[in-house]
Amino acid sequence: MADAAFSVCVYLGSRPGSDPRFAEAATAVGRFIGRHGGQLVYGGGRSGLMGTVAEATRQAGGRVVGVIPQSLVDKELANHLCDELHIVTTMHERKAMRAERSDAFLALPSGIGTLEELFEVWTWRQLGYHDKPVGILDVGGYYAQLLQFLQHSVASGLMGEWQMGLVRTGDDVDALLAALVQEAGTQPPASGLRAVI
Repeated sequence: MADAAFSVCVYLGSRPGSDPRFAEAATAVGRFIGRHGGQLVYGGGRSGLMGTVAEATRQAGGRVVGVIPQSLVDKELANHLCDELHIVTTMHERKAMRAERSDAFLALPSGIGTLEELFEVWTWRQLGYHDKPVGILDVGGYYAQLLQFLQHSVASGLMGEWQMGLVRTGDDVDALLAALVQEAGTQPPASGLRAVI
């Protein structure tokens, strides 16, 4: 983790979205990480919400680790202000490196890329590939209908409540991040994660 107190992988998009609260939340996440001596691990872009969380972390004194595939360097505008910028070949490498370098995972409002990454890291936890905490920041009710659908899956007998219990949700940045960091500190470090994902 290179001198960081903790490392959080934040999933969010290269677009800003239409609600200014999304950027406000990304800024607040970055400030929390920086103020508490943490490290941001993210997709390596400088546009949209990606750029917002990275710059807020950097301005608050936190470390920033970006991981981006070569094919997206131009599209997502690779952020060369990162403390570490890793340009990889595939999306699989991107996801594996971010998972290995992180103590916890947090999804902010975004599109299908973030949803895919959120569900994958949640599934990895369900399968026992890691026991790192996973969180969903529900800014302005953005994820409310998704969470309602997931409860419908539980009620339909296709998921268990224990699976829902593997993810923390909330709308308060500081409270949710503090809970994720605290939970991460109680987990043994995952070793060999790349070999199974």
